[in-house]
Amino acid sequence: MFVDQARVKLVAGRGGNGCVSFRREKFVPRGGPDGGDGGDGGSIYLVSDPGLNSLIKYRFNPYFKAEDGQHGRGKKMHGRKGRDLILKVPVGTVVKDAETGEVLFDFTRPGQKFLAVRGGRGGRGNARFATPTNRAPRYAEEGQPGEERTLILELKLIADVGLVGLPNAGKSSLLRRISAARPRVEPWPFTTLSPHVGIVRLDEDRSFTVADIPGLIENAHRGAGLGIKFLKHIERTRVILLLLDPAPGAPPLARQVEILLKELSSYSEVLPRKVKAIAVNKIDLIPSEKRDFSDIIKIAEKMGARFFAISALTGEGVEDLLEGLYSLLNE
Repeated sequence: MFVDQARVKLVAGRGGNGCVSFRREKFVPRGGPDGGDGGDGGSIYLVSDPGLNSLIKYRFNPYFKAEDGQHGRGKKMHGRKGRDLILKVPVGTVVKDAETGEVLFDFTRPGQKFLAVRGGRGGRGNARFATPTNRAPRYAEEGQPGEERTLILELKLIADVGLVGLPNAGKSSLLRRISAARPRVEPWPFTTLSPHVGIVRLDEDRSFTVADIPGLIENAHRGAGLGIKFLKHIERTRVILLLLDPAPGAPPLARQVEILLKELSSYSEVLPRKVKAIAVNKIDLIPSEKRDFSDIIKIAEKMGARFFAISALTGEGVEDLLEGLYSLLNE
């Protein structure tokens, strides 16, 4: 199950109380105060793990609390610090404050660490308060409570190329053709219900990643179809490839470009500027003598995008597409 957003409450550990104690030993008159300090409470850290690709762990377990610090004891024995809690999240996770919406941290590479909530400070024991004028203090500090915070975790997949198209344009078929990813492929719309990422290897030294998101339809920004909630997964891509469907019953190719660009811009004005390639898929359905894509080529040139004609089913033109995408990424 793919989960790309979760709300969690994090509670750091409370600091232990300081101890009020006096040294009482045989042959040691007026031993004085010897109360130890309480241990600090445990903190909670978020760490990015490249082995994760979903926030499902936090969907069904939204509450986490770190360990409290132990109380101080006599003979100046300090309480043990509470254990820190390490929570792993996928690379690409954005951490937001649930109340203000402020972005607190953005995990863009593996191994990054973010202090989400800090543990409370342990209280000082009465031995800390002894002075020449107050040799027997009978008080100590209480431990401080740990920080509490409710966070929104939002996953945005990181990939080099993002595939965008109408339902049934063949995005999943193309991803299966060019990578080891195995998204579901069926002859009806909306078979892709969650994003998929595949690694494309041109040779031993050249590779890039491709993200496939569920198909967009007109008025997706108003909630039609699956809406535009998955577009966040191509915000981080460097290049967007528009995949067009020339099959009978699909809108004209120029109209498809218009629909897709409108939905992209309704989500973010940055996304249309990332469209650097347009590909017409399923050319195996069109006889060679009827493959006239002059209109869509003009649109691509006007946008400053490269044009490709491919068949994800037969593999025709796919190699040229991959070389072209790799070239775009290098640019």
